[in-house]
Amino acid sequence: MSERPADTGRSRLGVLISGRGSNLQALIHAIERGELDAEIGVVISNRSSAGGLDLARAAGIETMVLDHRQFATREDYDERLAQELHARSVTLICLAGFMRLVSPRLLDAFPEAVLNIHPSLLPSFPGVDAQQQALAHGVKVTGATVHLVTSELDAGPIVLQAAVPVEDDDTIETLSQRILVEEHRIYPAAVAVVLSGDWRVDGRRFLRNR
Repeated sequence: MSERPADTGRSRLGVLISGRGSNLQALIHAIERGELDAEIGVVISNRSSAGGLDLARAAGIETMVLDHRQFATREDYDERLAQELHARSVTLICLAGFMRLVSPRLLDAFPEAVLNIHPSLLPSFPGVDAQQQALAHGVKVTGATVHLVTSELDAGPIVLQAAVPVEDDDTIETLSQRILVEEHRIYPAAVAVVLSGDWRVDGRRFLRNR
C-alpha cells in the first residue's frame, strides 16, 4: 500500500498526445474555468502532424515533438520523455490520445503519476478499438475510464468511470462521440482527484481517503 502527500502548490501537468487533442482541450478548458487548479507545463507529441499541438500553441502552452522513430528503443524514447518532463517540473503526466505503450522507464521516473483515459468501462475492452469491441460483443452499456498507468496494458487502478448506454442503431462513430463527451467530463475531474493527494493505492485499487 502507498500513500500520496497532499499537494501544496500549483501542480504542473505534462500532456502527451498523438492526434487531435480533444482531451487536452478539455483539460485546458477546465483550467481556464477554474475547475482544475493546475497548469500545463508542456504538451509533447510523437507526431508533428498532431492537431493537438495547435490547440496547445493557441493556449500559450509550450509544445514539443519527439518522434519515436528517432530512438533505437522504447526505453530510450521514454528516458528522453522523462528528462524533458522533469526539466519542466512536471508532477503528473496525462496521456491524452498518446498512441504508444509506455515502458517502466517512464513509470519509474513518475511513480503513480501517469494517468490515461480509455473509451470503455475497464477491465472490459482494453487495448485498441474499444468502441468496436463493445459493439461486436453486443453490450448495452460501455463508457470511459481514467486510470493510473502500470506496466500492464489498461489494467492500472481505476480513478473514475462514466457509463454510456449503447443504442441499437449505434455505429462506431456515434458511440465514440457520446463516449468522448464523458471523457471530456471525467478526465479533468480525475486529474483534480489525483492532484489532491487524498488517495492511496491498495493492490489494484485506487481508494479515496475518508
